[in-house]
Amino acid sequence: MSASDSPTDALDHPWGALPSARYEELARKFRPTIERIRAGAVERDLEHKLPHEEIRWLRETGFTSLRLPAEFGGFNATIPELFSLLIELGAADTNVVNALRAHLGFGENVLHATDVSWRRRWLDRLANGDLIGSGVSETGDAKVGTFATTLRLTSAGLRLSGRKFYTTGSLYADWINTTANNEAGEPVYITVPRSASGVSVVDDWDGFGQALTASGTAHFIDVAIDPTWINPTGYRFAYAAPFHQMVHIASLAGIGRALADDLATRVRERDRSYSHGNSARVADDPQILQVVGRVRGAAYAAGAVTLHAAAALQRADDAQRDRNAGEEERSAATRAAQVEVDQAVSVVTELILKASTELFDALGASATLRTHGLDRYWRNARTISSHNPRVYRERQVGAFAVNGTAPPLAYRIGKA
Repeated sequence: MSASDSPTDALDHPWGALPSARYEELARKFRPTIERIRAGAVERDLEHKLPHEEIRWLRETGFTSLRLPAEFGGFNATIPELFSLLIELGAADTNVVNALRAHLGFGENVLHATDVSWRRRWLDRLANGDLIGSGVSETGDAKVGTFATTLRLTSAGLRLSGRKFYTTGSLYADWINTTANNEAGEPVYITVPRSASGVSVVDDWDGFGQALTASGTAHFIDVAIDPTWINPTGYRFAYAAPFHQMVHIASLAGIGRALADDLATRVRERDRSYSHGNSARVADDPQILQVVGRVRGAAYAAGAVTLHAAAALQRADDAQRDRNAGEEERSAATRAAQVEVDQAVSVVTELILKASTELFDALGASATLRTHGLDRYWRNARTISSHNPRVYRERQVGAFAVNGTAPPLAYRIGKA
C-alpha cells in the first residue's frame, strides 16, 4: 500500500520528522519508481526473479548518485536524507537495498579518497551511472584478516586469482570491488570490471531470506589487472563500518514500515471473523487493533532510531571534511557514530523481528499462505540481522559504556 492510500493522509508525516526541509522535494523524484518496485516484490520473491530491471530503474532516476556532488550529476544528499530514502526503498523491497549496499559504501570511499586522480576517475564513472558490487568476503581456509585471493606479477602483467562469497550486488554491477593479498602478503584493494575475461558471478546464495540479492560466488581466474584499477592508497573512509551496518538497519526499518502498512490494510479489508472475537468486524475488534498499534509503534521506533543514528554518521562525515578539525575531533566523531550505530542494531533488530512475528496474531491462518508473501518480512529481517551478529554489537556497547573501549574500525571473518 502506498502512502497515498492510507487513511492517515491527514496527519503530518505519521512516521516522524523528515530529515531535512527539502526531503519531500528530493523523495518525490524517486517515489514513483519505489512504488513500481513495491508492486512486484511478492511475485519476485515467489518466483526467484532477480531485480535486474528494478535496479536499472533506480540507476535511470539517479538514485545511485544521491550522495554525489551536483557538479557530477548527483543530488548532494546528506546521510540522513540517503538513509530515509533507503527506509522507503526497503519498505518496497529490501533485496534491492542490499544489492546497492556495496555501491553506496564505495561511493563514500570515493568522496573521502586522498588520492586526487583516483577520486576524480571514480567520480566520473559514478556520475556516468556505473554500479559497484561487493567481492570482499571469502569462505575456505583463509585466516581472519587475510585473503586466499592473490594478486601476482607475471611476465604478462598483474593477474588476479581467487574466489569470493557474499558478493552482494555484483551480479547487477559494472564493477566488483574486491580484495586480495599481493606477493608480499599485504592486502590490496582492486575494482575489477565484471565483464573482464576470467570473471564470473554465480547466483548460488541459498539463504531463506534476502534471496534476490545475488549474494553468491564470484570467481576470478587469472584475470588481467590494469594498474589503474588498484586503489593506490588502500584508503577506507573513517566511518565505513557503521555506514555499512546502517544500510542493514535502514532495511530493517523499511521492513517494519512495510509490514505495518500491510497489516493495517489486511485488517481493514478482512471480512471473516471469529465467533469468540470482540466484534462482528475485525477492523473494530479492540484486541486486533492493539496488535496493529503495537506493530506500527515498533516500525515507528525503528525508523526514528535509524535516522537518529544516521545523524551521527553525518557528524562523522562533517568532521572528516572539516579542514579545521583536528585528528582527535575527527576520531571522536567517528567513535560516537560507531557506538550510536551499535546501540541502534540491538534495538531495531529486536523491534522488527518481534513485529514480523506478531503481525500474524491479528490475522487468520490464511495469512500464512505463501502467495500472500507475509513470511518474507521475517525471513528477510532474520537474514539481515544475522550479518555482523548483534550479540557482538551489544558487547561492544557494554565495553564502551564500562571501560571506554572504542568499537573496532573494521570487521573481518575467516578461520580462527
